[in-house]
Amino acid sequence: MNNGNRRRKRYRVRYDRLIMVGLIFLVIIFIFASCANSCSKKKDKKDNKKPSSSVIDQTSVPDNQGANQGNNIQQGDPGGQTPIMPATATEYTTSPIEYSLINSGDLVLVNSQYEYKFPANDIKLVDVYSNRNDCYSVSDMNVSLDVNVIARINDMMSNYYEAVQNNYLRVIAGHRTIEVQNDKYKNGISNIAGGYSDYHTGRSFKLGIFPKGESSNVYKPEGQYAWIDQNCASYGFILRYPEGKDAYTGDESSTAIFRYVGIPHAVYMKENNLCLEEYIEAIKAYNYNNTLKVISGTQQYEVYYVAANVNNVTDVPVPSNKTYSVSGNNVDGFIITVSQ
Repeated sequence: MNNGNRRRKRYRVRYDRLIMVGLIFLVIIFIFASCANSCSKKKDKKDNKKPSSSVIDQTSVPDNQGANQGNNIQQGDPGGQTPIMPATATEYTTSPIEYSLINSGDLVLVNSQYEYKFPANDIKLVDVYSNRNDCYSVSDMNVSLDVNVIARINDMMSNYYEAVQNNYLRVIAGHRTIEVQNDKYKNGISNIAGGYSDYHTGRSFKLGIFPKGESSNVYKPEGQYAWIDQNCASYGFILRYPEGKDAYTGDESSTAIFRYVGIPHAVYMKENNLCLEEYIEAIKAYNYNNTLKVISGTQQYEVYYVAANVNNVTDVPVPSNKTYSVSGNNVDGFIITVSQ
């Protein structure tokens, strides 16, 4: 009897010990998990210090920046440091424009075939003498030009002076009234009758060279004066009567008569050796679905043509999300210039 009781006592399960072992095991698991989590956080912090290629702004850090930078920079950009940003898509609406406005704007064509109509509000004439800077002179106080043209001349002459350190250039002719032009025509001074002179536009002027203590001459692109001929397009100016274009312009060539047309047009004409007559015809190949792209420095432009409805209003497609200007060509339509 006593032996049986001792046998049952020997094999009794000790639940208190099992519970203790279980608690110890749970503590061990908890400690291990805490250590693993701590190590993981330290690793994440370390990894976050490393740059990830997936978050680099590719528009501001181009691939192979040193080797390919020239592919995205227009020649002539000061320092060659400013990349040309990709153009955004142009959205269009329509603007009703009266037919008579084909006679107004910086791109009006005036020659022996196309008469200047002297439209109201086309230009704002002011005298050059009172509005010029000190980097050039003017023949007298009666020479006048459109105020915007004088501002562009001032910009060009300031940079010319900075480049060559002389102020010997002089504006010797500007806007002409129809009476003045007719007088010159009758006296054989000009072969262009009143109404058909580009000087009527207030955008054409003639340059002379007047060095101190030396004889004066009309402008020629020689020596330090060549700077004007080489750079005028960047300020919106062209030679109005370039050499070899007499058959198009109807007048003899001149190295001294300049005309303001606006930067993208001047740049394109210079690069492609076009006179104004040729450009007015060439631009007709472009419409708002197929624009002419022009780059000057870091600025991008789109240019296109819209034929005018004779004696009616023309619904001209124009950008709704970009800056633009509209000029008549004084022939048959409008030229739209879009700034990117």
